[in-house]
Amino acid sequence: MSVAASTVVVGTDATMVYDALHQAIAEALGDLDPSFALQDFTVKDVTNASESVLSSVLEALNTPPFLVDRRVVVVRDAQGLLSDETAALVAWMERPTPGATLICAVVGAKSHKLVKAAARVIEVNVGTRIKDRVAFVHETMTRYRVNIDAGSATTIAELVGDDVARVDALARLLANVYGTAPLTAAHIAPYLGDAGAVPEWDLTDALDAGNATAAITAARRMLDSKGRAGVQIIFALQRYYLRMARLEGAGVSSGEEAAQLLGMNPFGAKKLLAMATRMGAERIADAVHLIANADVDLKGGVSYGGKDLHTDMDATDLTVIEVLVARLARLSAGARRG
Repeated sequence: MSVAASTVVVGTDATMVYDALHQAIAEALGDLDPSFALQDFTVKDVTNASESVLSSVLEALNTPPFLVDRRVVVVRDAQGLLSDETAALVAWMERPTPGATLICAVVGAKSHKLVKAAARVIEVNVGTRIKDRVAFVHETMTRYRVNIDAGSATTIAELVGDDVARVDALARLLANVYGTAPLTAAHIAPYLGDAGAVPEWDLTDALDAGNATAAITAARRMLDSKGRAGVQIIFALQRYYLRMARLEGAGVSSGEEAAQLLGMNPFGAKKLLAMATRMGAERIADAVHLIANADVDLKGGVSYGGKDLHTDMDATDLTVIEVLVARLARLSAGARRG
């Protein structure tokens, strides 16, 4: 089996990084006995926090393997290494010792020097689009030899939402329960748990497209996931449209200029700029007015009943938010037609 001399697992979610690290270690070890072949270090080792682990890591990397044909050396929380310690590992990566394999886990950006120096990089970040999450579900299930259909993958992706770190644990559970048997949504449903959080851009993308149905679906998911109350959705929408209001008429012509004005990333700023240009001052003002009225309604202006005993969803939150996002989507749709 061909094994890379150095592998870095990188991502912004620690759970996902260490799920992938577990797999990378298993692949590197193969049939080797871990008691002889594996040495596992953590940069911030609470049992010996006053000393750096780097000297022990380098000793393990530069010592010939004993009773096995290769040694696997793992460094967890490698983002915590100091710059000179990182440089020392990078130097080893550039001239690895035969018979040694280094696997580092970096919780952070893929711009880290260890990531750039590694012979193999396993990035566990997942894109924000639903198709990215569906692809991630398929990939994870395949890795554990769980046999699901396309509909089940979509169901899982939609339910976990932004909480994609849950997928690995679900795959392991399904593998233990069903093995490689073909599974449908009915098989998986008892193990899915509560709905995960939904990213704000699922809602704002639907509003930008003027798609009232998709916007209402995203808003319902936000409320159903228990990750956000109605007032939190109102706050997110206020921030979104007020940013648009700052751009409209400001003489900004590029995503970079918009990003500088708003203090955010250029990709999101570019989308906001395009939307502000298309909406125009009058429609943006109407949107802000609708959001302000909805805010008053949620804070006691109206009441459509308490919480549903079966879903735990607040009827007032649901009604006010659904009406609001439908009206906002209609404003956007009108701007597109205009």
